[in-house]
Amino acid sequence: MCSFECTFCKHCVEHLLHNVCPNCGGGFVARPIRPKQNWKGENFLGKYPAASQPKYRPVNTVDHDVFAALLRNIAPEER
Repeated sequence: MCSFECTFCKHCVEHLLHNVCPNCGGGFVARPIRPKQNWKGENFLGKYPAASQPKYRPVNTVDHDVFAALLRNIAPEER
């Protein structure tokens, strides 16, 4: 996922997107694990469950290749 929580599968990030988010230009990191039980303040999966319906937003790979070429050699923390 990127800092805006755009989420893509690992294969696409590594082989098609070149670690460049097509929505914002940021890099990707693994999604943090949300707690299953209520440790503090009702902030847990039971109260805020993960979405059950994925949002499919296909990426135009030709356009993205042009966009990614501008950013892929810049470390995500430097973009």
